[in-house]
Amino acid sequence: MERFEKIATIRNEIEAMCLRGELEERGIPHAMQSYYDSAYDGLFQFAVGWGHIEAPRDRRDEILEIIDAIRRQSTEQNNEADKQEDNG
Repeated sequence: MERFEKIATIRNEIEAMCLRGELEERGIPHAMQSYYDSAYDGLFQFAVGWGHIEAPRDRRDEILEIIDAIRRQSTEQNNEADKQEDNG
């Protein structure tokens, strides 16, 4: 079994779902660790992020590029929604 290491913090559940789908599509082995704790009712996730992604070290750069693309797309969609709201 390949050794996994922490690659990056995942900001929210949507980002986690998009990343998981992309990694599965590319056949990149990975594990996601949620930071959810029922004792804090999600407050910990709000403060530090949804969780993190673990994967083999040799796939680190590829995964970081995927995360960057997901975040850019999310920012672009939010900016477009803001423009439409301002014009509405």
